[in-house]
Amino acid sequence: MKRVRSLHKQQGAEVVEFALTAVLLFILLFGMIEFSVALYDKAVLTNASREGARTGILFRPQPRDITAEDDAIKQAVRDYAEQYLISLGGPAELAINVARSDANMPPGSEVVVTVDYPYQFLLLPGFIGTLGDLIEIQAVTSMRAE
Repeated sequence: MKRVRSLHKQQGAEVVEFALTAVLLFILLFGMIEFSVALYDKAVLTNASREGARTGILFRPQPRDITAEDDAIKQAVRDYAEQYLISLGGPAELAINVARSDANMPPGSEVVVTVDYPYQFLLLPGFIGTLGDLIEIQAVTSMRAE
């Protein structure tokens, strides 16, 4: 008779154990998902900065308009990022900087394209308060004109 009574007292133990371990499992699962999306976005930004630098080293007829070329570089970066970037916090806010070693772009001169993107977390800051709301992702590409 005692054996039946002791089993009856432990009836809800499995539910309590699952509740304790499920929280950790869900934090790990969502952490892996969010950080993998952040790493994917880093790769996309690297490719977007490459597209912008490639646009910047292409041959342009004379006379050259540097501001139009810089706008074309920035638009190439934005087009690539809009097509492939996973932005969980709304539309992507990219900060694009274009630097040239020589404005006339003779062969051997460099174009450096820097893209900054504030990646916003979707779920993790609610669980882990010290993580912050965003991670600043940066991609820099340098190419030489031929």
